[in-house]
Amino acid sequence: MRTVGIGLIALVAAIAMLGPVIVPGNPLAQSLIKALAGPETAAPLGYDHLGRSVFHRLADALRLSPVIALAAVTTAGAAGLVLGTLSAAKGGWIDRIFVMLADALLALPGLLLVLIVLAMVPGTALGFWAGLSLVLWVEFFRLTRAATRETLASPAVQASRLLGFGPVYLFRVHIWPEIAPMMLTAAAFGTATAIMAIAALGFVHVGMRAPTPELGLMMVELLPYWREAPLALLSPVVATFALLLGLTLLAGSRET
Repeated sequence: MRTVGIGLIALVAAIAMLGPVIVPGNPLAQSLIKALAGPETAAPLGYDHLGRSVFHRLADALRLSPVIALAAVTTAGAAGLVLGTLSAAKGGWIDRIFVMLADALLALPGLLLVLIVLAMVPGTALGFWAGLSLVLWVEFFRLTRAATRETLASPAVQASRLLGFGPVYLFRVHIWPEIAPMMLTAAAFGTATAIMAIAALGFVHVGMRAPTPELGLMMVELLPYWREAPLALLSPVVATFALLLGLTLLAGSRET
């Protein structure tokens, strides 16, 4: 399953990175004469309702959403790792404050938190990054805190402390090897969740603003024309499905 997941992600990445190099084009260029026209050499996936190349818009969208998702997961993972380790190591009132904050954020729907941030910074990649980071760090925090508390109570850590080793050594030798596989799995699932959230908000016109190519926005723009140009609509749908499936298979294989 891991091989299949890597293959799907590699295929999507190849379309996003190499597609515009092999078939040069402008994702924003319009030609109403070609509106909803079928595939041709300059536009392998046909044209949308404004005569824009679906292939080049899809390639742009497949770069935008994963970059935002990866940035959010990186930020959330770093915050969750630092705060979770600190919470488990210090305990007491520090632990209680972080746990209460995490529980408070966990009680709210994730998309609602992203919408609140987007209301302050509407239609921007920065808004998505901030909102998704705010949602995703809780999972990394909870995983890190639970694993670190268990590791710190182990005989190996107690022996290292008796020998005079400091916190940096304990983290590098004992804690990180224990939590790294879980963090990588959570990162893969978090990336898939973030991409799905960006597409879902774009589908209801709350995400990125036109004419920015984005997967959910492309779907909602092309939905009224599914009879005239089914390939144009299926392209972002299939690409999103392949990307999410690849990340899910990759995360599942790590977990097992």
